[in-house]
Amino acid sequence: MSARPPYPRIHRLRAALAASCAALLLAASGCSFGEPEPDPAGEPPNLPTPSSSATAGGAGQQAVATVLAKGLRVPWAIAFLPDGGALVTERDTGRILQVGPESGPDGLRVRVVQTITDVAAAGEGGLLGIAVSPGYDRDRTLFVYYTTEQDNRIVKLQLGGQPTPILTGIPKAGVHNGGGLGFGPDGQLYASTGDAGERPRAQDVKNLGGKILRITADGRPAAGNPYPGSPVWSSGHRNVQGFAWDAAKRMYAVEFGQNTWDEINQITKGGNYGWPQVEGRAGDKRYTDPIVQWQTSDASCSGLAAVDRLLVTGCLRGKRLWVVELTETGTVLGQPTELLTNRYGRLRAVAAAPDGSLWVSTSNHDGRGEPAADDDRLLRVVFAGGDGGRS
Repeated sequence: MSARPPYPRIHRLRAALAASCAALLLAASGCSFGEPEPDPAGEPPNLPTPSSSATAGGAGQQAVATVLAKGLRVPWAIAFLPDGGALVTERDTGRILQVGPESGPDGLRVRVVQTITDVAAAGEGGLLGIAVSPGYDRDRTLFVYYTTEQDNRIVKLQLGGQPTPILTGIPKAGVHNGGGLGFGPDGQLYASTGDAGERPRAQDVKNLGGKILRITADGRPAAGNPYPGSPVWSSGHRNVQGFAWDAAKRMYAVEFGQNTWDEINQITKGGNYGWPQVEGRAGDKRYTDPIVQWQTSDASCSGLAAVDRLLVTGCLRGKRLWVVELTETGTVLGQPTELLTNRYGRLRAVAAAPDGSLWVSTSNHDGRGEPAADDDRLLRVVFAGGDGGRS
């Protein structure tokens, strides 16, 4: 493989993040450092000096985490407001929390701003995804995805107001409820659903289960979808919870496998990702292979964020972040790097903050973790690659 090309934008990003690392290092609650990669241009990397609290991480990457908030219960999704604060859903309580931008002696201020009363939390279902309207300054509108006694559904609301359903009838079960929600670069609302334990749903384009959906802010199928009159954008998914777009507006989603492979897929219009016929790479031209796959014991990842040409996913069973670097064309550059492994337990949501950092939630109260006294927590993570700081 030829030397990686000089990507000025990602280098400037990493330089800024490396500077943040240096400033935060002494106060960090947990760190993970790896041996830096050789600089392709022949210059030594300029990285912060690890402190005594640093632990081994993947090659060429380092991360510094600080705790922003604690004492939460299964924080599932994070969406940022124009003022820099964030809205956070709690899966099992049905509460929407506002975190920041105000701070206090113990971190950012946390307050309950709404409880969705018809949430029926059970198993993996409950109050899941949240998205802030692109025109929030004008319309003050939010969108949330949650489980009721009858279904999974998407509603819109203004804080303090009554939720208005815009898409109902998404299959529900104790497992595989999907739940991701977010506006794409095209201004349309995307939602990820699970097969709700019934595998054939994923291949049935007339069923909303096991899909990524693309709808308008009123819940109607968006113009340009692959199946006329249908909200379905892609199919063949087992259980997608997190998705994101890179700087080139390409969409990626992280997928829970069954027993063998968890995946990151590049999502395309009308793409079929193979479940339940295939899991992981199959080389079958009928289905789209993942760009990255991991054994389930190392991954089982939920949230996904994109920062320039880096994809970062938070893993539950794997108890780590995986960082994937992309090329200009959207393929994977080098090997994924693991960070914060076993430092905070199960990691779920990952969201790119307005200041360039990442917010990450723990999920140790979800019935499968071992909660610490402060769990669940929101973390602020800054990281840089082996070429961070190079001009």
